Amino acid sequence: MIKILFVCLGNICRSPTAQGVFEGRLAARFDSSIFETVNLNDAFLIDSAGTAAWHIGKQADTRSQLAAKERGYDLSNLHARQVSDKDFAKFDYILAMDKANLESLQESCPRAYLNKLALFLDFAEGSEQEVPDPYYGGGSGFNQVLDLIESASDGLIAHLIKKSKR
Repeated sequence: MIKILFVCLGNICRSPTAQGVFEGRLAARFDSSIFETVNLNDAFLIDSAGTAAWHIGKQADTRSQLAAKERGYDLSNLHARQVSDKDFAKFDYILAMDKANLESLQESCPRAYLNKLALFLDFAEGSEQEVPDPYYGGGSGFNQVLDLIESASDGLIAHLIKKSKR
């Protein structure tokens, strides 16, 4: 089983969007990939969390949900939680939305698990390194986040397929 955790600050905009988009893109590609002989739910564990505890238990931001829904992704069942110490051992990939959250993860991560940490956009095409936080911006920010996350999701799926063929 491949276990992936997406991380942002509050776990109500970027990381739940990444979880929902990645799950949707993975499901769409699953039947046509090398994973086709495996049940999707048995092959992957996908989750999201925040480095801060501000929104624990809350649903994804309404604007994130609406923007995602317009593209066919459902975030309605996702609830914010904070990264826990157990996550470092549990997940294979812990992907931060920006450098500040990556640094926060690196500070609390046991040395043995530092290799699991990366920026999510390391898997995307393009020069962007960070998924910007749309929380205080307008509606276009949520669409920009979706564009970046879709690209990184496709890149991560390609990486996983390539890695599984080795």
